[in-house]
Amino acid sequence: MSTLCILAVLCAGDAAAPRDARIDAAVGRGLRFLARTQEPDGAWAAIIGRKVLRSYEGEPGHHVGVTALACLSFMAGGSTPDRGPYGENVRRGLEFVLTSTLENGFISAQNSRMYSHAFATLFLAEVHGTTRDPRVRDALQKAVGLIVSAQNAQGGWRYLPGVPDSDMCVTVCQVQALRGARNAGIYVPKDTIDRAIEYVRKSWDPRTGGFFYQLPQSRVSFQLTAAGLTALYGAGYYEGPEIDSGLRFLVREWPIYYRAPQTFDFYYGHYYGIQAAFQRGGSFFSEWHRRIAGELLELQRPDGAWSDYVGVNYATAMATLIMQIPYQYLPIFER
Repeated sequence: MSTLCILAVLCAGDAAAPRDARIDAAVGRGLRFLARTQEPDGAWAAIIGRKVLRSYEGEPGHHVGVTALACLSFMAGGSTPDRGPYGENVRRGLEFVLTSTLENGFISAQNSRMYSHAFATLFLAEVHGTTRDPRVRDALQKAVGLIVSAQNAQGGWRYLPGVPDSDMCVTVCQVQALRGARNAGIYVPKDTIDRAIEYVRKSWDPRTGGFFYQLPQSRVSFQLTAAGLTALYGAGYYEGPEIDSGLRFLVREWPIYYRAPQTFDFYYGHYYGIQAAFQRGGSFFSEWHRRIAGELLELQRPDGAWSDYVGVNYATAMATLIMQIPYQYLPIFER
């Protein structure tokens, strides 16, 4: 579909995307791959480090963030710690996340940072209603407290607690974690959400319609704009000039971002891009999902995995999550 056609459906009504047997089969292969690669301690391995230009530098280790994403993908297919074909995998992953929760609430393993903390917090929030394990609520409350206390004067978050600057990529993860926790019945201060909305709105560039990486002004990109839109939606901000212009920016940038190298921000960008499209709904989402699912089908390896600089477990968890958005098994993926 052309960019013009996608723009034409921005205001179209809701249209449910039918289940596609090819997508279901690809997701099944991906989940089976993840089940095979889970470590004995319940974790999944990946590179623990940081993005440097178009690459990713670090050391391999048991990654708490990737573990959370893998478990979320199993849950997006209907499994919980107590039931489903991958219930045991989710239960073991939960144990790893719980044992990685520090006394101050920071969820970290082998020096992982706020990205991983947020994904792990979101996982705890999604699993909270499926288990009676009191450790889950305790860890979730502490993790939320850590996010709230780590919010800086700008209203956003950065790689580690206690730093003065923020960036869009880390901020969207924290906002989604807080939304998931609030949905699960955990108290989240209104002021925290209001300040996050203010930070994200200030990061919007009215000239391009995209969102900056950092303030006052820095680069604007597909993945940053997808993150900004998802952060606003997650914080309950659904109307405003940032929304429509941000969606149009994503549509314009798609041909550039389409079939991009399989890097950290490729999967990250599409993970948030599909969520922004889902919140818009209608034909816009249906077409968006069809296009990205089609691309991911072509990128899947014969063993069921996808590839990425961070590691196959990260890429496979992200790809299967992206394709399962329409299932709406997870509260965070509901409108």
